[in-house]
Amino acid sequence: MQVKAVAKNVAVSPKKVRLILGHLPGRRVDEVLARLRFLPSPHARMVAKAVQSAAANAENNYQMDPRLLKVVAAYAGDGLRLKRWRARARGRGSRRVRRRAHITVVVEEMEI
Repeated sequence: MQVKAVAKNVAVSPKKVRLILGHLPGRRVDEVLARLRFLPSPHARMVAKAVQSAAANAENNYQMDPRLLKVVAAYAGDGLRLKRWRARARGRGSRRVRRRAHITVVVEEMEI
């Protein structure tokens, strides 16, 4: 059975998060958390929280063993977009879009 967790409106561009999420599917949850801990990207902490949440959902809601969980899928979708204005030369302004992401992590129990 697949269990998922979604972190909504995380203040990071989906494109930046997808670089991290591409390495997760197919690995055990404890291995994924160890990898995320030592990544140089500051956004790895947000992804780690989503992975921990998915593992906790599986353990508490479906009585799955947390040592046997593996990440099946991890993806990021577009979230809210905040439109802001930045002052430019000669009294003009340019539009600036501050993107946010919805991070989804799906875990499943491995067969013994």
